[in-house]
Amino acid sequence: MTAQVAVVMGSDSDWPAMQPCVDQLGDFGIDCEVQILSAHRSPQRVHDFARAAAGAGVQVVIAGAGMAAALAGVIAANTRLPVIGVPMASGPLQGIDALLSTVQMPPGVPVATVGIGQAGARNAALLAAQILALQDARVAEALEKYRRNLAEAVDKKNQGLRERLSGK
Repeated sequence: MTAQVAVVMGSDSDWPAMQPCVDQLGDFGIDCEVQILSAHRSPQRVHDFARAAAGAGVQVVIAGAGMAAALAGVIAANTRLPVIGVPMASGPLQGIDALLSTVQMPPGVPVATVGIGQAGARNAALLAAQILALQDARVAEALEKYRRNLAEAVDKKNQGLRERLSGK
């Protein structure tokens, strides 16, 4: 691993929700590695990954998982790196179970938790970028530009609405 961020997910079915995370990291010029790891089906691989990540240069781990959503917690229990959990909208509860599993970590094993699905995955990338920006001026500038673009987009939408409402 030589990536700044490791993006892992419990199944290949999580990729459509996690792809916006990887895309957002790429937009900031942040190198990432993407893997499928399962806390329940490949526990030794998860353990080995978590133990090796920091030594391999990874600075933040983003873990997407559904249903029992143990992946982020198992990784957090085995590394000193910040771990961001992304609950997947899967199973009969459509991600509510994954959200609760990810956010309700015991004291001493924190997992930062974002919203369910694609929006949460994008926010996970943004949170990872904010963490990296503490030490990386290039990422800090990319975040500033991103925020300026968000504000400009809102201003344009506001102006468009005002014009439609005034009949122009």
